[in-house]
Amino acid sequence: MTIHSVVIQKLLSTNAHLGRRVTAHHFKIFSEGSRNGLSIIDSDKTLICLRNACNFIGHLARDNARFLFVNTNALFDEIVSQMTQTVGIKNDTTWRLGGFLTNSSSPKKFRGRNKKLNLGAIQAPDCIVIFDTERKSSVIQEADKLQIPIVGLVDSSMPSDTYEKITYPVPANDSVQFVYLFCNLITKTILYEQKRSQAALAGKEDKSRTRDDVQRIDKTATKDKISVLPYENLQPAPEDILETKQLLDKLVVLKFNGSLGTKMGFNGPKSVMEVCGGLTCLDLILNQIESLNSKYGCNIPLLLVNAPNTHDGVLKVLERHTNKNIHSLVQSQRHQRNVSDLPPVSDGIQDDHDGMDSLNLAEVFSSLMDDGKIDVLLSQGKEYILVLNSDNLAHIVDPKILNHLIQNNIEYCVEVMPKSYESEESNLLPNKEEFENLMPKKNLKFTHTMWMNMNFIESLVQRRAAKESLTISKLFDQSFAINVPKSRYLPVEATSDLLLLQSDLYTFTDGILTRNTARGNLADPSIELGPEFETINDFRTRFKSIPSVVGLVSLKVAGDVWFGTGITLKGKVDIHARPGMRIAIPDGTVLENKIITSQGDIGGGSL
Repeated sequence: MTIHSVVIQKLLSTNAHLGRRVTAHHFKIFSEGSRNGLSIIDSDKTLICLRNACNFIGHLARDNARFLFVNTNALFDEIVSQMTQTVGIKNDTTWRLGGFLTNSSSPKKFRGRNKKLNLGAIQAPDCIVIFDTERKSSVIQEADKLQIPIVGLVDSSMPSDTYEKITYPVPANDSVQFVYLFCNLITKTILYEQKRSQAALAGKEDKSRTRDDVQRIDKTATKDKISVLPYENLQPAPEDILETKQLLDKLVVLKFNGSLGTKMGFNGPKSVMEVCGGLTCLDLILNQIESLNSKYGCNIPLLLVNAPNTHDGVLKVLERHTNKNIHSLVQSQRHQRNVSDLPPVSDGIQDDHDGMDSLNLAEVFSSLMDDGKIDVLLSQGKEYILVLNSDNLAHIVDPKILNHLIQNNIEYCVEVMPKSYESEESNLLPNKEEFENLMPKKNLKFTHTMWMNMNFIESLVQRRAAKESLTISKLFDQSFAINVPKSRYLPVEATSDLLLLQSDLYTFTDGILTRNTARGNLADPSIELGPEFETINDFRTRFKSIPSVVGLVSLKVAGDVWFGTGITLKGKVDIHARPGMRIAIPDGTVLENKIITSQGDIGGGSL
């Protein structure tokens, strides 16, 4: 689903497309006909008008313009009040007085029974935003006389003379949901422009300072942020097979195998743990690379850097992959202690990249250079190296990312995902793609995947000669990042990941992981298994067979729970066995939107 489709769905969810029963002639440019007696507003044109209005508001906010927000609908009062408080604009209500604009030069006096009110002359606003234009035609007439631009919601029954006076009309149903969306966009637009203005002002003040002071200030301002490019903004990979082959021939894949599966009760390297059908994590990664080599006729070598306590297990898997361009080596004794202390990715690490602090990249690449492998790869025309430090079963080699790095001559970048996705409304911000997107590092999840230019390795080794420890964590702090979709990160960190990979949500065709097209939701189900399922043996014992999860949204299991065969899970399922209680899900059971706390709840207790 594209971003445009998501945004249109958001507009439809607010009923923005529902007009009135009457469609004025001048409004037909925004109409897509009628249904059940109601005019249907074209959501695409609503989106275009929304962007135009936000662009205009942003342009005025850049110059500290004065805004006046007009609303007479009591349902919108709290929404408008929160918006004005957030952006720091006074919620002026003088528009409720007739002639407040055209007669603004004359002070007004009002005398009541208990008080006397004096209103001095007001300063005309630079823009008026009206949320219920049909009720405030008098404000529109006054603004038109003074040639003040108006941004307003318009509906299908609005008179022509009123509609013509609105500078930036936004055709939509004035529902509470849409007004909330509209105010949210205005808030984000004004806050963004205010932030830009403050940054520009700070830049002017910094000109009088020394260069060292400026560098120190910039470093402090950006030390907690990283430049992130959305994956969707990348240019598509070449469609021609020959061009794709030439692109992939410039790539090398390097994978670290230093994590043990002890957290999941597996005595051995996590990369050689069986996932499905006798295939291990390492088998699947090797099959992915071999599939690309066969499809495009390219030659992508794989370098495996193993810890001393994982090397033997990795070699046993490689016995099934003979006659392939695979090179396996043991990490040098210089950093053997650090590697043995390196915690698995699934351990409780606050920052996802902190667990990689033990691994000195400069040391690793120095060993490769000493063995002559780097020189050999450069002589073969290799330009980029893909560094993996997790058992990611997604399609790790992406020609689209590789093409972007080569075209822009980027030295190194990391792949990240937001820890909590922002709301879809942010996609409507004007000119979002025109500015550098700096995101706080604390909001990003590092996927343990890094792309690096081969020529950059030499500078890493030089840092080692200078006795500078360079970890992947430090590179994460300094590098450029690509915000990748969730489909590019399928780690094996817990038994809940095995449940997904072994279910009908994924299939293994010729050793390649393929997602089931029957699932319409792009996101995988959220699965939380209790400590009773923590080890692989417990997991296999409690599941006679893996349930069907194609229609599952979320699953939470806690306590002494056992699953039979042929079970289907749909929607949101929560199974919680109290202490001392056992719950057994019978064979062939279908659970859809269920909360189960006892054996008797299996036939009822829907959400």
